Amino acid sequence: MDWRVFAQHMASMARDLLAEHTLDSTLRQISSSAVELVDGCDASGILVLRGDRVSSLAPTEQLVTDSDRLQEQLKEGPCFDAARPDRAERVFRIPDFTEDPGRWTSFVPRCRELGVGSMMGFLLYTREEELGALNMYSRKPGMFTEDSETAGWLLASHAAVAFSTAKTDAQLQEAIATRHLIGEAMGILMGRHQVTEDHAFDILRTRSQRTNTKLRDVARRVVETGTVEQ
Repeated sequence: MDWRVFAQHMASMARDLLAEHTLDSTLRQISSSAVELVDGCDASGILVLRGDRVSSLAPTEQLVTDSDRLQEQLKEGPCFDAARPDRAERVFRIPDFTEDPGRWTSFVPRCRELGVGSMMGFLLYTREEELGALNMYSRKPGMFTEDSETAGWLLASHAAVAFSTAKTDAQLQEAIATRHLIGEAMGILMGRHQVTEDHAFDILRTRSQRTNTKLRDVARRVVETGTVEQ
């Protein structure tokens, strides 16, 4: 590992991440950077865990999605564990899938059938939140060394900040869009029924509660049809 070259690539990646404008493009940049920067990495992706449900984000190959689904099915695996907030470990590595596993005994032989030779998982976290796990795969055994793990951890640390920032921006944009949609729906109701702003909002809220429908979805229906009725 040429750490000087790695540092230059990391600096370039950090600038590229800041230039991304959407959450999806940020995550794709993180996954592709893992393949480009970490020695031995053939494929990468981000696993997000909600309860026992897994989401595969920005996989560079189908292999990543298949591994994530397998971990969800078996409820075990290095990236599955790395994404769990109740675990103290933040880095996991399986150096050689051809050896008898001392851990994840159900996952390792099944994942070997997918063509995986070795893999690593890194928890993506900031001081405020834990976001998931960055997964790295090699088709050959023994490809991930301690230097690979160090490089992966440095990449994951940068990626966590970029992921968190992009996620916050996406949530803010969604909130602004929802607020605009609700305001537009209230304006339609005020004009149609000659009611006050507070009354128009009460109409939306009441319909949301009675139908167990999100407020923004009720507002969207009003904008599209002019009425709160189904």
